[in-house]
Amino acid sequence: MVHYADFEANGFSNAQCREKGLLRLEGKDYPVIDGDVIEIRFNV
Repeated sequence: MVHYADFEANGFSNAQCREKGLLRLEGKDYPVIDGDVIEIRFNV
């Protein structure tokens, strides 16, 4: 998960956000805040 402003500032790239330490993992109890860009992971 990363905030939209940080995502936009890094060229809409998860890789660049990860390099700068802006990308983070949150648990299922995290309250999603307006402006969060999330990727939902699941196992089938």
